[in-house]
Amino acid sequence: MTSFVLNNNPIRLDVDLDMPLLWVIRDILQLTGTKYGCGEGLCGACTVLLDQKAIFSCMISIAQVEGKQVTTIEGLANRESLHPVQQAWIAENVSQCGYCQSGQIMSAVSLLSETPQPDEQQINAAMSKNLCRCGSYQRIKKAIRRVVTHEVGQQRIIQNVATTGTLKQSDET
Repeated sequence: MTSFVLNNNPIRLDVDLDMPLLWVIRDILQLTGTKYGCGEGLCGACTVLLDQKAIFSCMISIAQVEGKQVTTIEGLANRESLHPVQQAWIAENVSQCGYCQSGQIMSAVSLLSETPQPDEQQINAAMSKNLCRCGSYQRIKKAIRRVVTHEVGQQRIIQNVATTGTLKQSDET
């Protein structure tokens, strides 16, 4: 028996504790936004957040998430709007086939949570663990920069959108 929080919902499961988190998410809980890519931690398609840090869910057992917070792509948006990173992905037309995009988005959210104003080198380092066979890397970086520098009218976003999931604004320019 194990328990953890998934997308802000308490989960209690009686499964083999060696089962990869990815299988629990996809096969047991039927959340299919997190993708199976390689099963060896090499591609990043299965990236989720574990206590706000990007991890490969194919490489961690369900026992290792006991008592922790797991967020999947399904848990990013709130009832009113998409997460700002998701909004930027749409605005920049990042997705082609879309297979890697949930992992890419989760890595970007983790990056922005840890480093709200990343430079190019930090973006490259954070995103280097996620492969995109379509080669959308330039649009991915452009979407991340859009979140970092996003302005709404004359109002500048001053709070870390990756943490709040909303566009927190002030009248300061």
